[in-house]
Amino acid sequence: MFSGIIEKVAKARYSRGKLYVEKVLDVNLGDSVAVNGACLTVSEIRDQIVFDVGEETLKRTNLAKAKLVNLESALKFGDRIDGHLVTGHVDGTLKLRRVLKRGNTYWLAFEMPKERFGIVEKGSIALNGISLTIAKVEKSQFWVQVIPYTWENTNLKFLKVGEEVNYEIDVVARYLKGILGDRYGLGKA
Repeated sequence: MFSGIIEKVAKARYSRGKLYVEKVLDVNLGDSVAVNGACLTVSEIRDQIVFDVGEETLKRTNLAKAKLVNLESALKFGDRIDGHLVTGHVDGTLKLRRVLKRGNTYWLAFEMPKERFGIVEKGSIALNGISLTIAKVEKSQFWVQVIPYTWENTNLKFLKVGEEVNYEIDVVARYLKGILGDRYGLGKA
């Protein structure tokens, strides 16, 4: 489990089932690390941290293309949670549609995911592992507001319109939908 508060941004390279990440975190073999929001296990430590990437993870994430990744170590029981609960089970990728800067705030618009039920104003979403609040919801897209600290300390500032981010729907929304979905006709998505 993670909080969506990014510790480091690192260079990464994917090759033949493995992700090689610049060694900027203190990790041990077997540790869980959120890499752009995907929970991966440290399989080797050399001059880089090496993660095995399974087919399902590769299919659902941007890890094969990512050059810079957000990193967060797993929470320990009793840790403070500054973001929101993030499982590291990425739902898929979404394209960045627009970036606006107003004052000290960056506004980013992303395409609407198939899990529309989880996109609500003031709700939480993880984008490339970053815990963010949904600021505005429109028919085919949603907006997040990013403060300067998050902009400067994550890989969001390097994104170009049309590029993809990994997303994870809030786990509370997912469980509520699972419990109430059939009863209230919320469907399968």
